[in-house]
Amino acid sequence: MTPSSSGLAPSLDDMAALAQAAFARLPEAFRQMTGHVLFRVDDFPDEETLAALEIEDPFDLTGLYHGVDLAHRSVLDPETHPSMVFLYRRPILDEWAARGDVTLEELVSHVLIHEIGHHFGLSDDQIDAIEAAAD
Repeated sequence: MTPSSSGLAPSLDDMAALAQAAFARLPEAFRQMTGHVLFRVDDFPDEETLAALEIEDPFDLTGLYHGVDLAHRSVLDPETHPSMVFLYRRPILDEWAARGDVTLEELVSHVLIHEIGHHFGLSDDQIDAIEAAAD
């Protein structure tokens, strides 16, 4: 029984499984270009992240890319921490419930792809333009 069919909100593990499934559905070439990125699901961003981004309401951030994007990396740079994509469960669930026009799977996929776009060095406007052209 899935959390939605049982009336329970998806757990962190459930949300991670949705993200893994969304990533697996992406074209193989896209997944290969992504390289080594760690995916993590937390309930909310931590206070340090919110402060750094000047975000007061933790429900305003559904996902975050953390790392040096591919456009700014060099083989001459020292080894950095691994790139990470964070998905924030509670804000995603809140947006999903408020919207009512997408499935949870679609929203998780959207947030995941958006954050991977930042890994590729794309801005929010560039990602939005790509999504608009795909619709």
